[in-house]
Amino acid sequence: LRAETGPIGGNLSHEFQILAKTGESTLYYDKKLETLNPETIDPNELQSFYAAVDDQHDEKNCPISNEDLKISKGIEVGHIFYFGTKYSEKLNAFVQNKSGKNIPVHMGSYGIGVSRLVGGIIEASHDEKGIIWPDSVAPFGVAVVNLKPGSDVCDKACQSLYDELKAIGIDPMLDDRDERPGAKLAAMDLIGIPWQIVIGPRGMENGMVEVKRRKTGEIQEVSPSEALKLVTGLSRKKIGAR
Repeated sequence: LRAETGPIGGNLSHEFQILAKTGESTLYYDKKLETLNPETIDPNELQSFYAAVDDQHDEKNCPISNEDLKISKGIEVGHIFYFGTKYSEKLNAFVQNKSGKNIPVHMGSYGIGVSRLVGGIIEASHDEKGIIWPDSVAPFGVAVVNLKPGSDVCDKACQSLYDELKAIGIDPMLDDRDERPGAKLAAMDLIGIPWQIVIGPRGMENGMVEVKRRKTGEIQEVSPSEALKLVTGLSRKKIGAR
């Protein structure tokens, strides 16, 4: 969205916003933007749509009708500035062009608000139980949850799965806290790790564990070896491999 350049200067800047009800920015944009496929949109076509933050929106001179204008809140996660030659001329930052003439370089700055980005991701991907981390940015790919720490069979199964996940390049989290099972499962949903492998004494009597996909809530009871296949069905990169 077109934005104010502020004290940094230059005559052009754009913000990158994530739509969020709790955002501090007010956004004005063509409602057609919400129907575009970001994977296939032509950048030139994208630039033809109207979008501006509150201090750049002129209600009287808005180029689109009220019927097509969408107003939402957003969280700013990035900002780019075009400085032109404002600073390069003062810094004597020149390069030779193909004619051998010294010309000032054109400058810009590109910033990403890391803490804002985390907040924006959570705001865009959550439910009433907690965070739903996208696979590509999850702090861990898989959570191995021991419902009965101190149980020899549960401890061994959890450690074995944890070690196997590490060995194939997936970054797992092991929850072996001495806590009630219900509290553990609620905490796992709150934290929002993409996959949960839940191991308890009742399931281990039959050599079975539960695998839960946080995004869909789907739960499957399978063997430990099948659990590994399920959580590694996506590429390692996508489920938290480091």
